[in-house]
Amino acid sequence: MSQNPKPPFPEQSQSIPGTSARMDPVPDHGETSYKGSGRLAGKKALITGGDSGIGRAVAIAFAREGADVAISYLNEDDDAVDTKRLVEEAGQQCLLLPGDISRSEHCRQLVGQTADAFGKIDILVNNAAHQKTFESLESIPDDEWELTMATNISAMFYITKAAVPHMQEGSAIINTSSVNADNPSPQLLAYATTKGAIQNFTAGLAQLLAEKGIRANTVAPGPVWTPLIPSTMPEDKVKTFGKQVPMGRPAQPRELAPVYVMLASDEASYVSGATIAVTGGKPII
Repeated sequence: MSQNPKPPFPEQSQSIPGTSARMDPVPDHGETSYKGSGRLAGKKALITGGDSGIGRAVAIAFAREGADVAISYLNEDDDAVDTKRLVEEAGQQCLLLPGDISRSEHCRQLVGQTADAFGKIDILVNNAAHQKTFESLESIPDDEWELTMATNISAMFYITKAAVPHMQEGSAIINTSSVNADNPSPQLLAYATTKGAIQNFTAGLAQLLAEKGIRANTVAPGPVWTPLIPSTMPEDKVKTFGKQVPMGRPAQPRELAPVYVMLASDEASYVSGATIAVTGGKPII
């Protein structure tokens, strides 16, 4: 679509985890474009990293499709409040759950709070992620490696394990992986390692949960214009972000949301153990 911004972008940087409002251009999460049709009517969803980026776009889409939404996020309160407003404007409930998912106890708490508020969990979207760029193996601190593993893969295990007892037959788990799972960027070694683990975790999980009637799938995005980019990448890479894929640009978060809606819906009742690539034409091999 011609209105989607292409690089070069203005050079810019933010502190981790970043905020949508300070990005140039501001990401499009579907605020004015996503139109729902009741595909998730009556469902209850928990989305990690739901304050901004892909998570916000998914929260907007889920709400406009009729789902109540709980949003887990670190500390980006302004973005989270804005996402809540959009969910509530769609006529749905929104529960905000700030805190650090690298801590196992918080993972269990946010699942419990969601189940208490909504009575059940029909859709779990494990989307939150941490990344940081390093030019050499020696420059990666031990605590940075551990934080990336804890946030991106261990939290997924803790949250999923806690959520499954609140899920019924027909429920769906959607985990966000990355093109880095199959084509890892060496400068994102820790992040790429977790994304490969997520893809493997999901494939095994789909088999474990099939007898319960719970589906598990992975979405593998290519470059997406989110606060993670200016807050974790050098300014020169931000300027050209997304140029490397055939479409010549990063995705806007709203372009990911329909895939999550499809996987969450009853229409995808036989889709489990799949990885759906959303990469702007870059093949996953």
